[in-house]
Amino acid sequence: MTWEVLSIIGTVAFAVSGAIIAMEEEYDILGVYILGVVTAFGGGAIRNLLIGVPISALWEQELFFQIALLSITAVFLFPNNLLKHWRRWGNFFDAMGLSAFAIQGALYAVDMSHPMSAVIVAAVLTGSGGGIVRDLLAGRKPLILLPSEIYAVWAIIAGFAVGFGIASEPWQLYTLFVLTTGLRVCSYVYKWKLPFKKLQPLAE
Repeated sequence: MTWEVLSIIGTVAFAVSGAIIAMEEEYDILGVYILGVVTAFGGGAIRNLLIGVPISALWEQELFFQIALLSITAVFLFPNNLLKHWRRWGNFFDAMGLSAFAIQGALYAVDMSHPMSAVIVAAVLTGSGGGIVRDLLAGRKPLILLPSEIYAVWAIIAGFAVGFGIASEPWQLYTLFVLTTGLRVCSYVYKWKLPFKKLQPLAE
């Protein structure tokens, strides 16, 4: 049950996030649907390739495709004057998608008895893969690569929590989801940054 709930949350959140960005970039209706679907399922597709699950397994998720399409349709039909205010929530939907899919990806790897390294990779790729593909298709620099954003770190933390069994019961997984989402929100609201070093240009 927890798996399905997290999958639904992640699918809706990322589908909405992709659709909003597509409309910000003034894509037509087909582009909005494509970007929304790719955002919702891109991370899972990349994860499946790397941990040995047939890519065709994605086509067994008919319910989630229907949920994604309904979510995108709702966003597209939303009144434009209200959508301008709703766009402020774009980062929040992205945070929810990151958290839900990171936990779901980690659970997937644990269920397949993969080592901790694979659990972390599955968490990061499932949580951020769709967002990476979305940003690239929208002509934007992926959030995961921006020095001004802490993004994949929260997926790594979620992966550790699931991989070490810290979060295994449903209430623990839901708590982890809320905490991960909250940390991601705090990181962009308060502009938290990881240390980085800028190289000086070579003197000619």
